[in-house]
Amino acid sequence: MKIKNFILILLTAFFCVMCNSPKKDKEQIISSEKALKTDNDKHPVLTPEDSLKMVNHSIEVKGDVENTLNLTVDSLKKMKVATLDDFKVVCQSGEVKKDNKVCKGVLLKDILEKAKIKQNGHKDRNFYIVARASDDYKATFSWAEIFNNPTGENTYILFEENGKPVKNGEMIAICKNDIKTGPRHVYWLKSIEVYKVK
Repeated sequence: MKIKNFILILLTAFFCVMCNSPKKDKEQIISSEKALKTDNDKHPVLTPEDSLKMVNHSIEVKGDVENTLNLTVDSLKKMKVATLDDFKVVCQSGEVKKDNKVCKGVLLKDILEKAKIKQNGHKDRNFYIVARASDDYKATFSWAEIFNNPTGENTYILFEENGKPVKNGEMIAICKNDIKTGPRHVYWLKSIEVYKVK
């Protein structure tokens, strides 16, 4: 009986707080939700000028790492470069959005090893990695995916597609072995962030 009363009090308090929150905040939330909704989960169409504003000339590797890095295309080219053949970007609906015959990039795992995740011993593995774009689009990876799974050998930061520099930003994060590669295809990449699960 005490538990039921406690839950009832918690629910009542929650609804009172929600009812008393300022109307302005509710309006801001509703307008933000409308702004974020797009047709069929597509990115909004940007003008070439707006797209250029999203381009980053370097990506920052930061968070729970010993060595914060600022990487450019030139610095990636000095690392171990991999060539990927026949990479398709497939959206959630199954539609092929991009069909690259050949791409060049660096394994995300190699970048993270260079940055050196702050682990307290070999059993400290509860980390997640966020690939963040200029428009705040994010893709996440777990430590286990990158360092203890075939995904680690299939997750890249690309700088070249079909023999040309990447169009949407200078670098793109991709995961080649995802069934639907679109959701973790991050263009306009601005940072790779490492966080400990708390």
